[in-house]
Amino acid sequence: MQRPILYVAITNHGFGHATRTASVAATIQKLCPEVLLIMVTTAPRWLLECYIEGDFIHRPRAFDLGVVQADSLNMDKDATLARLLEIKKQQNSLIASEVNFIRQNRVQLIFADIPFLAPLFAQKAGIPCWMMSNFGWDFIYRDWGGEFVAIADWISECYQKCDRLFRLPFHEPMPAFPHITDVGLTGGTPRYTAEAIRTIWGITAPPEKTILLTFGGLGLQQIPYDNLRHFPQWQFIVFDQSAPDLPNLIKINDRKFRPVDFMPICGKVISKPGYGTFSEATLLDIPLVTIPRDDFAEAAFLLEGLVNYNSHQIIQPEEFFQGNWDFLNQPLQPPQKTHPLAKDGNQAIAQAMINYLQEHKYK
Repeated sequence: MQRPILYVAITNHGFGHATRTASVAATIQKLCPEVLLIMVTTAPRWLLECYIEGDFIHRPRAFDLGVVQADSLNMDKDATLARLLEIKKQQNSLIASEVNFIRQNRVQLIFADIPFLAPLFAQKAGIPCWMMSNFGWDFIYRDWGGEFVAIADWISECYQKCDRLFRLPFHEPMPAFPHITDVGLTGGTPRYTAEAIRTIWGITAPPEKTILLTFGGLGLQQIPYDNLRHFPQWQFIVFDQSAPDLPNLIKINDRKFRPVDFMPICGKVISKPGYGTFSEATLLDIPLVTIPRDDFAEAAFLLEGLVNYNSHQIIQPEEFFQGNWDFLNQPLQPPQKTHPLAKDGNQAIAQAMINYLQEHKYK
């Protein structure tokens, strides 16, 4: 009897889409181990293995690019436009090769976050495409105007062929999608107890003086680490291997560990606006300190979600990059909404897909 086969296509941009999709894929695997996962992404296998404990097939393919970036905050729009025009030119051959793969492997359902060609693969292969995101790339590019408007129109047309969108919290309206199901927060859950993390990494400061600095897979070249000397009694945790060696800075160099594994021992997380970090910190009720990003349209919705649903501080870039980090001594703002967000996004999305795959097992 054939196993249910799920083709999971992930946007080729940083690590955030890969980790949040892998969190859902891992939940599918836990709830229904017979589902075979085909993870279609250029994200490294080790990153996926941080979330998915069982077997999966890794197919390294890119069908979109998000935004070409030097680091987590600096974007190259010209290079982004050139690459998008290249994808548009090649779309027929990209579709043909993937449809061939999908048919050969008897895939029953495509799940995508949120490469815009995925619904076209599904349509040609005669199977459904379900997607998940809090924004579409049409929204990001349209905001840039000029030549990006025509690109955004093309992408919106692709998204219109999506059979079902699981719309995550902190979302833009996503009007191109005809069938929307709103779901709760998604993300990874800590794999270790707080005690184990403290012991393994020698973390002795109390939570209110333990800070996680996380700026996504692209990192941030200009973190002003010099400021840490103002806080000798505090402990700071980073995943940035290029960070200097400082007595109160712990560099996490073991790929088994993820930012979410450290959140429970921290009083605050300092991050750029990003769905994955915002969602995981909000799932765990860990306060967030962040910097606005006026050049990335998604950021306004992330910040609004943060203000509504988590304890927070929004600091100006100059406070972070040029200041002395006195903001660490300032009080946090409480969430503005009293009712919390639903936290069952992984389970809701996973169960819907399992139900579909089981219903269509013998078809």
